[in-house]
Amino acid sequence: MFRHSLFSLRKLSSQVLTKMEETVNKVLKESFPKAIKISTEDISGGCGQHFKIYVESEEFKGKSRIQQHKLVTGALKDYISKWHAVTIDTKVVE
Repeated sequence: MFRHSLFSLRKLSSQVLTKMEETVNKVLKESFPKAIKISTEDISGGCGQHFKIYVESEEFKGKSRIQQHKLVTGALKDYISKWHAVTIDTKVVE
């Protein structure tokens, strides 16, 4: 319950990114310079072990969903190995 309250509180507060969220966003922006949207969210309740990542880029055009996700995990390989879980969502810019 307490963990859920912290998560809800963060959602209601201004969207201040954690240091890890900022780092991941920076790496993704460097890896996908044509991306029109990149977002990273710590969904672990603040402990920094479970992230939700979204990347929307024309660089995914012609690639399968698995290939898109491999590109994202490849860009973040130094970080993902330290996390408990990651959820990745990608979209091709039309």
